[in-house]
Amino acid sequence: MLLLLNMDKSSIETFLAHMNNGITNASFTDAHGNAFPYDKALGEIAALFKHTADTEKKLIFVGNGGSAAIASHMAQDYTKIGGIRAVCFNDPSLMSCFGNDYSFEDMFAKAIEFYADQGDTVIAISSSGSSKNIINAAKTAKVNGCAVVTLSGFDKKNPLFALGTLNIHIPTQTYGTTETAHGLFLHAILDHLADNLPHN
Repeated sequence: MLLLLNMDKSSIETFLAHMNNGITNASFTDAHGNAFPYDKALGEIAALFKHTADTEKKLIFVGNGGSAAIASHMAQDYTKIGGIRAVCFNDPSLMSCFGNDYSFEDMFAKAIEFYADQGDTVIAISSSGSSKNIINAAKTAKVNGCAVVTLSGFDKKNPLFALGTLNIHIPTQTYGTTETAHGLFLHAILDHLADNLPHN
């Protein structure tokens, strides 16, 4: 028999308060650590994505676990809704091949070496900001002439937060709130781009 557990109002309000804190107190920086208000920062990321499309380059999303799901979702939506070529490396055959033949820590970096072109933009997503394969992907992307946008959470001193051309940090300590905030900001940028597409 299925046991139904009712959520009391206070637990829902606590969750929403954590979400609100994560969103309203998010940090946005550039490659030099300069901080920006959220509207300017999201506008800069939108402009970077548009420039990527206008120069016939592509977006590459990378993430693990729940962040991999965000990467897949956003690659589809930015292609379909935003009109920007966007990909992610979540094919099981590719991941198991590169993870086995190189290493788990280098599988995304190797995929970027093979598939990224100079001028592409890599979006590196990690709730902790400490996943070695995401950090290595961001570093490899920069070496190969790609712009990098990072989305992280938890400790603000995480390594990923310092690696991007533009960076977003969510000051929460749970995966659910961090991942939800990452998705929210990426959707906000996408909606802005879609609203400014030429209408036939």
